[in-house]
Amino acid sequence: MKKRTLAAQAAIVFCAAVPSAWGAQGNAIVTGTVSDPAGHPITHATVQIQDPSGASIGTSSTDASGHFSIDGIAPGTYAIVVTAAGFASGSRIATAQSDTPASVSVQLQESATLDVQISAQRLNAARNGLLPETGSSVYRFTQADIATMPAGANTPLNQVLLQAPGVANDSYGQLHVRGEHANLQYRINGIIIPEPISGFGQSLDTRIIDQMNLLTGALPAQYGYRTAGIVDIRTKSGDAGNGGSIDVFGGSHQTVKTSADVFGNEGPFSYYLSGSLGMNNLGIENPTASANAIHDHTREGNAFGYLSYLINPLTRVSLLFGATSNQFEIPNTPGLTPNFALAGHSTFDSSQLNETQSELNNFAALALQGTNGGALDYQVAFFTRYSRIKFNPDPIGDLMFNGVASEDFHSNTADGVQVDTTWRVSDTHTVRAGVFFQQEHAVFDNSVTVFPADADGNQLSDVPFNIQDNSSKTGYLYSLYAQDEWKLTERLTLNYGLRYDRMDEYTSASQLSPRVGLVYTLTPSTTLHAGYARYFTPPPFELVSGSTISKFNGTTNQSSVTQNDPVQPERSHYFDLGVTQKLGSTVTLGLDAYYKKSTDLLDEGQFGSALIYTPFNYQYGKTYGVEFTASYKQDNLSAYLNVAYSRAQGKNINSAQFNFDADELAFISNHWVFLDHDQRVTASFGAAYDFHQTTFTLDGIVGSGLRSGFANTDRLPVYAQFNLGVIQHFNEPMIGKLDARLVVINAFNRVYELRDGSGIGVGAPQYGPHFAVYAGVTKYF
Repeated sequence: MKKRTLAAQAAIVFCAAVPSAWGAQGNAIVTGTVSDPAGHPITHATVQIQDPSGASIGTSSTDASGHFSIDGIAPGTYAIVVTAAGFASGSRIATAQSDTPASVSVQLQESATLDVQISAQRLNAARNGLLPETGSSVYRFTQADIATMPAGANTPLNQVLLQAPGVANDSYGQLHVRGEHANLQYRINGIIIPEPISGFGQSLDTRIIDQMNLLTGALPAQYGYRTAGIVDIRTKSGDAGNGGSIDVFGGSHQTVKTSADVFGNEGPFSYYLSGSLGMNNLGIENPTASANAIHDHTREGNAFGYLSYLINPLTRVSLLFGATSNQFEIPNTPGLTPNFALAGHSTFDSSQLNETQSELNNFAALALQGTNGGALDYQVAFFTRYSRIKFNPDPIGDLMFNGVASEDFHSNTADGVQVDTTWRVSDTHTVRAGVFFQQEHAVFDNSVTVFPADADGNQLSDVPFNIQDNSSKTGYLYSLYAQDEWKLTERLTLNYGLRYDRMDEYTSASQLSPRVGLVYTLTPSTTLHAGYARYFTPPPFELVSGSTISKFNGTTNQSSVTQNDPVQPERSHYFDLGVTQKLGSTVTLGLDAYYKKSTDLLDEGQFGSALIYTPFNYQYGKTYGVEFTASYKQDNLSAYLNVAYSRAQGKNINSAQFNFDADELAFISNHWVFLDHDQRVTASFGAAYDFHQTTFTLDGIVGSGLRSGFANTDRLPVYAQFNLGVIQHFNEPMIGKLDARLVVINAFNRVYELRDGSGIGVGAPQYGPHFAVYAGVTKYF
């Protein structure tokens, strides 16, 4: 309900001091008009006549010309109070006489934007209150942080996350947080977005981000299933006004990318829409050390939308949706020798292979979110996601080099509901609870062309034949959680809770998981946090295939190992301890240590020609490490440095064994081995300096090398990559607000290898990018 304005209150006080003939209903009339600041009439405005006590003694509304009339009132002096949707209320003083109608003109100031901002901020705060962080480690990226990276909003999301502590780089856009393979959960505006089928295209565009938090460590009970890291994205919106931008970006490797976004509001409705189209000749890491990859043309398209409608100041409904479509050529390695004979073909140039892969990912979520302005906040969201990957082999070349040409089509549909609530019981207790349900349906249609072979895999004929390997499966996830955030003292906060998870997929399993986190403010500049979490992590359903291994016995696609135990959920105990220290107002330091002990540790590998990952388990697993962070901010200079040490090991592969060689399985059954994505030391750094209208920026990553060799017993060399950027800001009468930037990737051209094609579940070599130059222009409206 709108509060009476100060002017209306003053008018009523004034009325009380004016002698009037208050009494029974009379024959006086009050007329007038209501308009906006431009003089346009305001229709359907509510007009009240109030007496000195504030009581309404007459009501009317304006017509199409903004006119109103109220008659049948007693002669006297009154306050005329006018309200209209999208405008601040207004008032005037009018003295009505029986023989002369009183006439007033009221002009209302627009306040829709302000109302939307206040209501949206209130609801945003309520939504943020649904997502606790107590006891976990949090690294934050703002829109400004991303804008000052060398490539700005054109930086792929995975490369933005590489600037967080403990995040290791890998090929095909893969990330490893604290020694885990993938296992990341993405949330947009508090809503879980089901993961797509793994590939190498980015499903989310960086430019949609207003703020992004990466939560790791011992997470509160709210977070389940994917727990290596929670990528919590708050998107841009139109709550603050109208605007948009157009961006053109391009350069080396024939890169061209055009992007645009637009945002705004109209009364209680607000919107944000974004889209991009691009192409380049380096969509996937080069398998050779050359500067330019062979057969690596890529086309990418991305769209995102967020629509919000304020039902009232305490309730809103929102719709978010996104679509990503990517087409990739698989890059080639020249000079390879064919391993199999194919009738009618004597040789094949490996540089002419024509393998391609297409990826599509669509998602949407409809949410009702509200607050009572004090004790209770809630969000109910319904979500859906459709994802598919199609791998097209080279029907001749793949047979001659691999003995297998497999056309693979994988799709997955996920639908579900997520409910989160917060109840502030008192000043010291905040209770949160919620439920989650998801149904998935996966389809695998594989058309595999092979040669006949003997028991040892030797080719028996040069005439291939085809085998259809099709399957489908529906699976379910269920979860409940409840937790209490208890402020034990002004300095000490405890968050404790329970989470129950159940999966009914290729296997059925469940777990009750306790969580506890502590935050202690030792001094105004020193904060300690500690936490313990029991985790339950189902294997990624969209990747677990129901393939029948026996179909390929007697072919060049047969496995030397026939065992195929089902992939199990990972169960683990996680411990985290950290401290944050502020040194004055400019420097913040952080130190965090963690230890994770797992049963049925989940990992993934690429075991076929298609760039699709397959999950498997180690019976035992352990991961531990320590992270150091430092940031500096003063005036026009900012900088950060993150250094992490990590160890990730597993023992005894106990599922999907057919993907491995017998000797490797035997070794791993009796030895702790490093996971293929284990990297002992990972570092990231960056800085930005503003000089008048110019920003100089740099960032970079350093790694001690991922694992390689038989059973991951070796590792690749140390690598480093430095990126530089210069951004020129314009705000001139003729061109308006515009940014121009120049970007240099791998400025010192340090050629490095991310993968060498060896190691557990590693399909091919991949090299990091060579020296490259890009330029871009962004025009703001």
